Amino acid sequence: MKQEAINLKDLQKELPYKWRVQSSRYGKANCVAYIDARDAQDLLDDVVGPGNWSTEYYEANGLLMCRVGILVNGHWVWKSDTGSESNVEKDKGHASDAFKRACVSWGIGRFLYRLDIQTLQTKDYKGKEYPYAPEKDKIIFDGDTLTKYINWKVKNGK
Repeated sequence: MKQEAINLKDLQKELPYKWRVQSSRYGKANCVAYIDARDAQDLLDDVVGPGNWSTEYYEANGLLMCRVGILVNGHWVWKSDTGSESNVEKDKGHASDAFKRACVSWGIGRFLYRLDIQTLQTKDYKGKEYPYAPEKDKIIFDGDTLTKYINWKVKNGK
């Protein structure tokens, strides 16, 4: 069976994204935008078809690597990258990050790197620094609230 023509440029479309704290110190939190791995998987399914892409994980120089292959004109083309461990679920986060970074090589989520890092004030709560929304006099504890606040802040030029 012949593979339908695919437009790999469609992998570069902007996806819904969230914000997370990348680093925090000296009363400031640097926040970066990210996509969920499942959003990248859905985009691959939509653009190239569920049977026309695959992943493989392997170790190279002591690093966990992920490679994402896409069937292009009857031949597998592979692109790979490594990731970093998560603060929450170490191994799962590492595998997910490697997958998403390999997807960036295909253009998925590349738009995120053109977004500015958002810097927020932090406030101490029980010995830990959390992002703080001074306009709302509120400490931000969860990712959904952080995403809503940063999107509001960017939209309103704050």
